[in-house]
Amino acid sequence: MLNTFLDVVLVIMVLVLIALVVLYFLGRKMEKRQMEQQAAIEAAAQTVSMLIIDKKKLRLKEAGLPKIVYEQTPKYLRRSKVPVVKAKVGPKFMTLMADAKVFEALPVKSEVKVVVSGIYITEIKSVRGGTIQTPPKKKGFFARFKKNK
Repeated sequence: MLNTFLDVVLVIMVLVLIALVVLYFLGRKMEKRQMEQQAAIEAAAQTVSMLIIDKKKLRLKEAGLPKIVYEQTPKYLRRSKVPVVKAKVGPKFMTLMADAKVFEALPVKSEVKVVVSGIYITEIKSVRGGTIQTPPKKKGFFARFKKNK
């Protein structure tokens, strides 16, 4: 009885160890891939002045982005919502995607200078007629119930 229990525990430990090793190497591979993508984004970056018309979180299909963006997105991410910004860049109206942190800080109906890489807004440089507003930090679930002293 005890011998069987030890065998089962040993097999489970070996399987967990194998899973951890596989996850370690997959994580390193994904980290390298992310570094390469970040370098490509930085290489294609341009500073552009634009008037922000609207910003929403929409599904890729509803966002009005080019069809190739939808086709190149992995199937498991196609139904997720992405931060979409409608802006006037020069004489053109464009639909752009934004980084999550940038999306929260973008002011609507004002002119901003941003760093754009393709159709992706990566950074806010300046806001015309004001400073960049950082959004207020959301309170946690239990912090809402605490009384202010």
